[in-house]
Amino acid sequence: MVVSGSADRGLRLWNVKEGDVVGGPWEGHSAAVRCLDWSPNTREIASGSENGTIRRWNPNTGRQIAPPIETGHGRVHAVKYSPRGDKFASGGNNKVIRVWSKDGKLLIEIKGHDNSVRSLCWSKDGAYIFSGSGDMTIRKWQSIDGKELVVLRGHTSFIRSICLSPDERHLVSASSDCSVRIWDLKTNQQVGDPLLHDDDLLALAIPSDGRYIASAGKDKKVYVWSFEAALKQSGNQVRVRAYIAVVGIISNCSCTTATHSSTRS
Repeated sequence: MVVSGSADRGLRLWNVKEGDVVGGPWEGHSAAVRCLDWSPNTREIASGSENGTIRRWNPNTGRQIAPPIETGHGRVHAVKYSPRGDKFASGGNNKVIRVWSKDGKLLIEIKGHDNSVRSLCWSKDGAYIFSGSGDMTIRKWQSIDGKELVVLRGHTSFIRSICLSPDERHLVSASSDCSVRIWDLKTNQQVGDPLLHDDDLLALAIPSDGRYIASAGKDKKVYVWSFEAALKQSGNQVRVRAYIAVVGIISNCSCTTATHSSTRS
């Protein structure tokens, strides 16, 4: 199953195999939906909106399961459940990361970015939060107290999406500078050359086996890259592009964001 959020303020659940919407739109947001995340147990979905609210939904009914959270972000660009699913982090236009309990209590506020927070991810043990920002940096924070540990620099425009590799040895980032970059989290340095699109990047994903990187952007294409080849290549963009498969062309789509459940079929 895939759930999508749209500029029409609704969410929709999709049966990927059939390509059909399951039921009607989930209604409640009063502005465009900018981000989504499934809880680790797939029993709920969190969505963030341009009006600064986060709402939680039951995917079986499409109904809200709690009052909306007023985040204070302005636009909410990112929401991400912790690995245990007992809390979630959010980020938005006010440059701040906030961590919330599931009942909407603010647990911690993390400051340090100089522009909007666009993407978030957690380490598997929940000890660290990684963030990508419009200030062109990626930062690593202690989740317990918000202490800044690492700042990664190299992108030349907004960072739109970040993902950890399954072994957590690398972090992958996608940016409006048209590039995907891979970072070694032991050395905190970029490895390999940037993987290039022809326009702004908007999203990326890594499957559970860690073999590939999928990236999508405003060039209306999805590229699938060999992770192994991307790590080995240096100064030879053609060599990596030999491993690219264009798996889809995205056009005439009103969805602003989408996310899938790896355990639902």
